Amino acid sequence: MKQKVRKKIKQDKFIDLVNKAIQFVLEKRKIVYLAATGILVIALILLGVRLLQSGKVSGQNRVLTRILELDKSMRDNPDQVAELESLAGHGKFDRMAYLKLAAYWMEQKDFAKAEAELKIFPKNRKDLLYFQSRDMYGQVLKRQEKYADALAVYDALLAKPKAYAADVLYFHKAEILEEQGELEKALELYRKVEADFQQTYYGYEAAQKVKTLEEKK
Repeated sequence: MKQKVRKKIKQDKFIDLVNKAIQFVLEKRKIVYLAATGILVIALILLGVRLLQSGKVSGQNRVLTRILELDKSMRDNPDQVAELESLAGHGKFDRMAYLKLAAYWMEQKDFAKAEAELKIFPKNRKDLLYFQSRDMYGQVLKRQEKYADALAVYDALLAKPKAYAADVLYFHKAEILEEQGELEKALELYRKVEADFQQTYYGYEAAQKVKTLEEKK
């Protein structure tokens, strides 16, 4: 008998709890509706952002593909240079167009045009492409015998705690010093590359430079 009473009490409490919950939802249905609507709107916004980002990435990939195609073909079709110029921009991948244009003008021995392309290379992303553009910029300045400006470019790059491809930068700086006739300073840098980067291409090249310059003494 007591067990039946306890069971009845539990059932009554459960029914009362359900009724209170229903009553709360009915009384607060406007708040509940607004909250649910807000969650739905946020979810839709997040979904839209993801779709937009996906679209941008897809678009950038198409641009990069076209840039690489033009880079291969424009030597035989110089008219395509204009199309490559039109693709250059500030996006993650379309910045590559500036590098390809600079490389093209360097091949054509038009270093002024190569310099112009590298001057306007976007500087908002400090990534691999950025550091490649700065290294190329230093090389273009060297080819025009603007040695002081070229050295300033390399000094700025090497001043960073983790310089990009330090062996390349030290080697290129040493080449500038060598062309200026600063052979002792050039030797110092070549020796550094030889000692610190023995297993790299520039480590090997630096060793050859050290041997050649020491024989000239």
